[in-house]
Amino acid sequence: MTAEVRAALHDDAVRVLSGWHPYDDGQDALRQEFLTHLATHADGMWRECVPGHLTASAAVLDSSGERVLLTLHPKAKMWLQLGGHCEHGDDSLAGAVLREAEEESGIEGLRLLPGPVRVDRHRVWCHGGSYHLDVQYAAVAPAGAQEKISDESDDLRWFALDAIPDLADDVLRSLATASREVFARHA
Repeated sequence: MTAEVRAALHDDAVRVLSGWHPYDDGQDALRQEFLTHLATHADGMWRECVPGHLTASAAVLDSSGERVLLTLHPKAKMWLQLGGHCEHGDDSLAGAVLREAEEESGIEGLRLLPGPVRVDRHRVWCHGGSYHLDVQYAAVAPAGAQEKISDESDDLRWFALDAIPDLADDVLRSLATASREVFARHA
């Protein structure tokens, strides 16, 4: 991969995070932490960055905005939103999250709602315990979309936004709530 390709994704992440205005002080502090990470790690977009790296995920909503598609993650053994690591062909966070969500859901034609919905920092098993600095979006599936489970998931199901399973975390619940609000403004 060329330095230009690496720089394009890094620059896009800086642009996206710099232009995003979070809804509370905690999210803004975390956004600033992500920007500091990018300023101090030229490789901060890639899983090889051991202290941590940016990832992109999305709450995939159905066309009514009433259900969210979740994956039963094979390593975490929890219901999670779709998404993951940026790859060397990605030139934007939006492109990375759409690629990941389409690969994991089997649904083509997902529509990303404007800008990030929220951000989250959590410890993961990459490299024995680094961090994911997750930029979270909301995406909408086309009407009548049929999901198809991938080999990256133990299961894949639609859940009502107010009936997310117990085997999920508060980060997912916060993302679902924020996604519902963004859907109401932009659907």
